[in-house]
Amino acid sequence: MTDKSVSGIYGILPADIETGDLLDRAEAALKGGVSTLQFRDKKRGYKRAIKRAKALRDLTRSYDARLIINDLVNLAVDADADGVHLGRDDVPNLIQLRNEVGDDFIIGVTCRADAAFAKAALNDGASYVSFGAVLATTTKPEVPEMGLPRLAKAREIFPDANLCAIGGITANNVAQVKLAGADCAAVISGLFAADDIQAEASLLTAIWNQT
Repeated sequence: MTDKSVSGIYGILPADIETGDLLDRAEAALKGGVSTLQFRDKKRGYKRAIKRAKALRDLTRSYDARLIINDLVNLAVDADADGVHLGRDDVPNLIQLRNEVGDDFIIGVTCRADAAFAKAALNDGASYVSFGAVLATTTKPEVPEMGLPRLAKAREIFPDANLCAIGGITANNVAQVKLAGADCAAVISGLFAADDIQAEASLLTAIWNQT
């Protein structure tokens, strides 16, 4: 994959679960058609993180899917991941980062509901901007719900930008999220809390593709 946009169902893997469980859940999502996975690992040291990231890199590559690393640019580069996702409070000098990693490296940025912040990130080299929580979420209950109308407004403001929606997305509402203008839907518990992750991934992907 050379295109640095993200699209479709974007699975955000649970943080800090055991490696075997992590890889099993990742593969189930990939078998179900998820095209992008994000890896989060912040607590147990770089040696463990790079081993897990490289295992995920091999797995995602075998399914022609993308791997994005949360926050840690050095881990993303060392694991040969497709890119990095930066939290709103973790954004360094994006212009400098873009110059360092090159044009093909994906840089995603969390913008919550802040259009001005999104505009600055896009101008400085972000590949995509993430808006949310679009709907109420149990994963990050402290993040206020912005609602689908504001997502639609973001699409109006940024007609050509790559927009990712996150927060409270499930099979019951993913169609509305796409219709509001999202290029991709980031799903955490709506996918990985399912009893059958592969089946849920297949359902989410089918609804997305049919909408």
